Amino acid sequence: MRHLLAAAAALSATAAVAEPPVSAVRVSQLGLEPAAGQRVVIVTRAAGPVAWRVRDAGGRVVLRGVAPPARHAADAGETVTAIDLPQGLAPGSYRIEAGGAVSRPITVAARPFAPLLRDAMSFFYQQRAGVPILARYVQRPDLARPAGHVGETASCFAGVDERGVRWPGCAGRYDVGGGWYDAGDRGKYVVNAGISVWMMLDSYERAPASDALRDGALALPEAGNGVPDVLDEARYEIEWMLRMQLPGGARAVVATPDGRATRTIAAGGMAWHKLGDTVWAPVPIRVEDDHGTRALYPPSTAATLNLAAVAAQAARIWRDIDPAFAARCRAAAFAAFAAARREPAVYAEPRFTGSGAYEDAALDDEFFWAAAEIVATTGDPGALRLVERSPLARAASAATPGWATTGAAGTIAILRHPAAFPPVLVAAQRRALLASADAYLADDARQPYRYPAASGATQWGSNGDLLSRAVVLGTAWDLTGRAAYRAAARDALDYVLGRNPLDRSYVSGIGARPMRFPHHRFWGAGIDPRFPSPPPGALSGGPNDTAMSDPVAKTMAGKCRPQTCWRDDARAYSQNEVAINWNAALIWVAAFLDDTRGR
Repeated sequence: MRHLLAAAAALSATAAVAEPPVSAVRVSQLGLEPAAGQRVVIVTRAAGPVAWRVRDAGGRVVLRGVAPPARHAADAGETVTAIDLPQGLAPGSYRIEAGGAVSRPITVAARPFAPLLRDAMSFFYQQRAGVPILARYVQRPDLARPAGHVGETASCFAGVDERGVRWPGCAGRYDVGGGWYDAGDRGKYVVNAGISVWMMLDSYERAPASDALRDGALALPEAGNGVPDVLDEARYEIEWMLRMQLPGGARAVVATPDGRATRTIAAGGMAWHKLGDTVWAPVPIRVEDDHGTRALYPPSTAATLNLAAVAAQAARIWRDIDPAFAARCRAAAFAAFAAARREPAVYAEPRFTGSGAYEDAALDDEFFWAAAEIVATTGDPGALRLVERSPLARAASAATPGWATTGAAGTIAILRHPAAFPPVLVAAQRRALLASADAYLADDARQPYRYPAASGATQWGSNGDLLSRAVVLGTAWDLTGRAAYRAAARDALDYVLGRNPLDRSYVSGIGARPMRFPHHRFWGAGIDPRFPSPPPGALSGGPNDTAMSDPVAKTMAGKCRPQTCWRDDARAYSQNEVAINWNAALIWVAAFLDDTRGR
């Protein structure tokens, strides 16, 4: 009976409303703000300027104008023109007529990003391991589920890896329960946890008084405890990250530098790189049926520095909220930072099946980030020397923040806490961040679809990368108040919400044509209707024409333009998976735009 009820709920969620056809009018399917400058893209074959009109719900024309001649969007294989509405619209429902096309209803709302933020934050609660997901905190009853991997303990991997190297395992077991499942799989990875938690905590640090992130704003078990809900959610993951730290005096087996054998190192203070299955679990599978063997995988310098950075950031934020927790985080940060300096080149590699590799052989950015967070929290002179000597201290620009490119997180930590750093360093970091933001503005202006990314190939997680660029743009707005930066950040979000070549909202449950069938072990209705469809607020990885490794993407290779290489298919893990780092960028941008509304 339970499975029949779940099947009925899943079918009703996915099939109750037929998906409308693709429209030539491309606009955020979430809706628009009541301010001038809202952007709409029209697909047209017209050779000259395109006349347009906006009608309200009563059919009255409230705005009209002429769009410039269309441009060719090579990444989409279309010709399009863009409209910048010259004045704001009152909250309500509207349609746009242009080039012979009529849009679907477009909502203008005073705070369009607040409900998106609430749903996007719910993603993290629903990815929690170790606790039941309760119906009263989720958007539909069929999303509730039992706890997965309750009180989880694990030992380190024992056996032969994919390169033929035998790993001896270890005698002990470690308490590594809790935390968030990373993505469509149920692995838990310290490096992806790091950038995800950083995004969440930075969103709080930039606007600690935001009512969208306050205590009681979200549907969480911890709501009402006197602590902002965004911090409660972040802490659930931080507690797990702290459990992934090896105790003082511990030893661990890692690969030799040539990767052909193993060696034993003093690993006290380091962090296990990941906890994951030893064999890929089937898709979909319920947590109560998921009993595959799981293991801890060798500690890495990258994971250790992620722990150091996030723990230092948490120590700063919880200093007055929970001094005991802050002290734990501070101690963990210093222990991890010392361990990483002792073992600066222990790299994760793609040599184990059953979970993602998250390999990274360039660690200057992780050292820079961790040191910057420690300085911002403690003023430690040794960490400050490392920051000042880092090549990133003199970089001309800041890379887009991501799990493998964390330097911008260090830059933003410096710019959020300038009093802790020498003025010359702060000035250099400001120039670097604004140089990146200006490059993104230039990309935005060149794109016929108006989004802040360069033309050309798309990669795994392109939507997350685009929203991470919006984090840089939002920070540039914080520094300067320049309206163009906020507008480009909004362009990034508008793109993932429907103003794109597929007329697709890549966020589940948002808009007329939302993503419905992600690659996910539980939200598996796209493969088995006995499983639920996704909750609102989950971001698809997005178009990907460079790493087309799944069975769906392989059939598309060489047959699609970069911005159209995507399918709403649960089997398309290289294009339609969901992940904590991508949703973390989504919540940062939604929170930023909500906080800066009207400015």
